[in-house]
Amino acid sequence: MAAPNSRFYRSTSAPRDDSKYKPQQQQQQHYYHHINNNNNNNNNSPSPSLPPYSSEKQMEGAGSWDAIEWTKVEPVSIHHGMSDLLLEAEEVIVPGYGVVLVNTDEAGTLLVTNFRLLFVSEGTRKIIALGTIPLATIEKFSKLVMKPPSTSRPPDKSRPRRLLQIIGKDMRIIVFGFRPKTKQRRNVFDALWRWTRPAGLRDLYTFTCGPSKYHNSNPKVRLLNEYVRLLGVSTTSRTSEDEPFTLSNEWWRISGINSNYTMCPTYPSSLIVPKYISDEEVQQASTFRARCRLPVLSWCHPGNGAVIARSSQPLVGLMMNSRSNADEKLVAALCTGATLAKGSRRKLYIADARPRKNALANGAMGGGSESSSNYFQSEIVFFGIDNIHAMRDSLGRLRDYVDTYGSTSSDGMSSFLRNGGWTWGGGNLSSMSASVSTLGDTVWLIHIQSVLAGSAWIAARVAIEASSVLVHCSDGWDRTAQLVSLASLLLDPYYRTFAGFQALVEKDWLAFGHPFSDRMGTPAILGDEAVPSELSRQASTGNIPASPMRNSSGSSFTSQSNSSSHAQTSSPIFLQWVDCISQLLRIYPFAFEFSAGFLVDFLDCILSCRFGNFLCNSEKERQQFGVPDACGCLWAYLTDLRVCGGSSHAHYNFFYDPLKHGGPLLPPAASLAPTLWPQFHLRWACPSEAHFGEIEAQCWTMSKKLTEMQKAKDVAEKKAKDVSTSMESLVMEMRKEKQLSSSAMDLAKNACRESSAIKRAIQSLGCKVQFSSSGDCTLDIGGTPPEIQQKFVNFTKDGSMQWEEKSDVSVSISITAGDAVPNNPLSRACQTLCPLSSREGGCKWPDAGCVQLESQFVGLKANFDAFDQLSIYDRYFGS
Repeated sequence: MAAPNSRFYRSTSAPRDDSKYKPQQQQQQHYYHHINNNNNNNNNSPSPSLPPYSSEKQMEGAGSWDAIEWTKVEPVSIHHGMSDLLLEAEEVIVPGYGVVLVNTDEAGTLLVTNFRLLFVSEGTRKIIALGTIPLATIEKFSKLVMKPPSTSRPPDKSRPRRLLQIIGKDMRIIVFGFRPKTKQRRNVFDALWRWTRPAGLRDLYTFTCGPSKYHNSNPKVRLLNEYVRLLGVSTTSRTSEDEPFTLSNEWWRISGINSNYTMCPTYPSSLIVPKYISDEEVQQASTFRARCRLPVLSWCHPGNGAVIARSSQPLVGLMMNSRSNADEKLVAALCTGATLAKGSRRKLYIADARPRKNALANGAMGGGSESSSNYFQSEIVFFGIDNIHAMRDSLGRLRDYVDTYGSTSSDGMSSFLRNGGWTWGGGNLSSMSASVSTLGDTVWLIHIQSVLAGSAWIAARVAIEASSVLVHCSDGWDRTAQLVSLASLLLDPYYRTFAGFQALVEKDWLAFGHPFSDRMGTPAILGDEAVPSELSRQASTGNIPASPMRNSSGSSFTSQSNSSSHAQTSSPIFLQWVDCISQLLRIYPFAFEFSAGFLVDFLDCILSCRFGNFLCNSEKERQQFGVPDACGCLWAYLTDLRVCGGSSHAHYNFFYDPLKHGGPLLPPAASLAPTLWPQFHLRWACPSEAHFGEIEAQCWTMSKKLTEMQKAKDVAEKKAKDVSTSMESLVMEMRKEKQLSSSAMDLAKNACRESSAIKRAIQSLGCKVQFSSSGDCTLDIGGTPPEIQQKFVNFTKDGSMQWEEKSDVSVSISITAGDAVPNNPLSRACQTLCPLSSREGGCKWPDAGCVQLESQFVGLKANFDAFDQLSIYDRYFGS
């Protein structure tokens, strides 16, 4: 075993200069928010976040293994400081205090829960994402002992260090250091051994947590709805899988022959088969294919009628001469559909995902490949994609590569320090050259390119040639699923949306029996009993090498006894498929509704086994074990994240333009040059270079600001419109007031003319009337009898009259405003001064001597305009 660097044992009198690589630590980002944080916790407790690396907040000496004073490490209280960090139904199994995360030299508390390995910083009391990993995501773990050189330290500093190495399925290699002379490492190791190897499927955290608020709808109904969409049949959404399977179009029908999973246990309960092939013929054809996985339709072109079908290898045997009439008839029926423009028969391609030599080798075990002479107008094509074991080894080498040449490695040494500080992009020139060579040795990108090229070839045959393609590998559930689903995604824009992506994964991966349990190393079920997965049984716990640790000082890492290592061997077939989608998203940034961040979170959810969608090996097993009802739904969880985050959530692709790529994507061969997927492959070893959605995040921020500015603009425009409306109302009111004022002026002028005419008329009678501004009226009457002149009449508000004796010959009449007072003071004066009137009031006309005055007044009141034009002096009294 290679040795670690000597930095762990350097002299305290010669401290190293960490200033050059601390900024790299400071840029550690929190990409594991949906598992490590509590922002999705059902109890809505505060969610911890990963803070930037801060030397002021961490414990004294946390930046160096040697400087840590273990006796002064204060454990974080689980009950008072950690409860808010736990998810719903998550319980602490074993705590470890004063543990060092060697990757970043940070001390803290390590907790083993029933769901994950949780590392909390001693200084910040917050979750450290790098050191927090779900138990189901752990692929290997082992005890390591670091033995320092005997001359490099004083005797008290030369004790071996107790380490625990964790290798994750998500490209992580973590190393924890434990306090000497304690049993903490043993306790943590024993807890991991128990909880990463559950005895039964129901021991997983997802069954403990239950569906909670992320309830799952029936996946069989969702599959039927997708079948209805593919066939173009007009029908309502189905609510029960028990409805009769009578839906069909001109060429295809939905068959329920496998409703009880008796024909093929790994196929879904409903299948799309040619309309004129009976169920009996379908049953016969299934016996000629490995594991009874007969050719069935996976996708059909809505325009030209070409289809993509899938199956397993035919059982042609060692001599390659076995045949099946039912199988040949079924495969020939795949060439039916809409008539071609030229009227010629549609061509059929049989795409074998394996290398040709592997297909021939499988003939020794009864398998093999088709012969074009047995299948009319067909052509056999071999894609040369390696098997699951090659993919697993390739991913392991890639993980070691990024750990070796990353800025944050499992031995705590960055590539900058490892290569002496002479850097060009993180290492010296020879190191960079070696790095490129090592990346090529992983062969991971070559595998990615092979899958991309095969899928693009299938899509081109369907879209351009209108040919049908039958795809298979050995069993038809690994490489076949990759090629069929990726080709469908290239051809159908619907699969590039959130809803379509879910339908694609559930159809081609879950329903058609990709063995997730075996490939992910989780427990599988056989009947009602849980059994270890196939790959786990094949793994040898005694011969699992740990990740190579770099030797720079003569120190060494050695693994302890064989019994102290553990592995859950997995194969990254589905991870490889998602990686291919990330490559297409890079080539076609406008074609996908979802972002690369969504793909990362999607993979993390699957690897964590927090939800039940991807448990077991087939639809049959999930239905028999009641997984959809007993566990939460991953799709509901991701949808809830997007709803809570709004339209600017990180899962949305900011550049998505459905009109730009409304048809198939047919990438040329030159564009299919893959690169490392930084958001997934580099997020732990090179956090500052991963740029997890940084550009998209900035675009969303700018879009959000633009939206806010647009809203502010709309509000301002609305206010301006309201002000304009108010001003128009005020203008109208001012116009009305002006009209009223003009009318009042006219009325005032008429009143003045009337008053003047009345005054002249009264004066013509020998009376003098004086009106004051207060409303008082003084009437002087000349030539009246003395008894009348000696009377003084006073009018009150209520219209009553008061007489007083006067010695002079003038009479003063005071008139006040009021509703009870007559409007004409002259009439009142006339009635009051009349010698024939009684005390009770009232006029004695025509007996009174004022007939002439009264009649003149009535005439003036009736038409004062005419009276105003009349010269009273000229007409009645003369000049």
